[in-house]
Amino acid sequence: MASYRKRKNLWQAQVRIKGQGSISKSFHSRKDAQIWATNQEALMLSGKWKKKDYSTLRLSDLMKKYLQEVTPKKKGRGPEERRLKRLLRETDFMNNLLQEVDPPVIAEYRDRRLKDGVRACQYDLVLIRHAWNIARLEWGWNIETNPVEQIKLPKNNPPRERRLRTGEYDLLKINAMKTRVWYLWPIIEIAIETGMRRGEILSIEWINIDFERARVLLPMTKNGRSRWVPLSKKAILILGQVTRTVDLVFPISEVAVRQAWERLRKRSGLMDLNFHDLRHEAISRMFEKGLNVPEVASISGHRTASQLFRYVQVSDICI
Repeated sequence: MASYRKRKNLWQAQVRIKGQGSISKSFHSRKDAQIWATNQEALMLSGKWKKKDYSTLRLSDLMKKYLQEVTPKKKGRGPEERRLKRLLRETDFMNNLLQEVDPPVIAEYRDRRLKDGVRACQYDLVLIRHAWNIARLEWGWNIETNPVEQIKLPKNNPPRERRLRTGEYDLLKINAMKTRVWYLWPIIEIAIETGMRRGEILSIEWINIDFERARVLLPMTKNGRSRWVPLSKKAILILGQVTRTVDLVFPISEVAVRQAWERLRKRSGLMDLNFHDLRHEAISRMFEKGLNVPEVASISGHRTASQLFRYVQVSDICI
């Protein structure tokens, strides 16, 4: 017999016949769930249905399937692909059979991964948690309750307060000019002038720049919304000096920019300065110029004041 229940906007169908066993799968509509359940019942009653054996599947099988089927549909698939491929290289952890992955196994990995940073650890655990839920609810895998949901996740680090110190801007500029990487310094200056993220800067197309109104449209941002970002006179000047060759202003991969930035901060002796700190610098400068919270949030794309305040010191804000 088939039964149905709605969980988190998905319809879960479960088919159970005495002597045959049970199977469940989730769908976006009740109709699809009913069609699938009817087919499964027919197979069971005809004796053609065989229960899939999940006892030999490993954690690596789960994450590989997630990488192949779920990640490509995401907006931020590039960074996630890199995280998953790194995670799959954790062979001792990934070789665990799914039926043996319990909360203590996840907790042990969490404690080991924390040595590489809280955010890195959080990303891994969130990916595993989501993959596990997808497998149970949408793929119909007969696996245990999600072990990641049964452990304590690491808390976020305190907000970074790193800004450019006296002389560091000039130091970065001098060393950037010594390299043949033409795009690095313009990208850094655009980041400081606008507060845009690295990925947002690399996504800028010439067609979306309104030079007359001094602004650029980002059709799709991290929070899933589009936004207009004001361009300062300096930002306009920088963009005007970039040669137009293709639709993208900076037809460069994120990997190439990240590697160029790593080399620059190493040459400059600024290994504690992250590229994302330039966003912190830009947002803080906006407040120092007298902009209020709603104005800065509309530029930076933050949807709440609490998110925005992680990028500034309270002393920067004029209330």
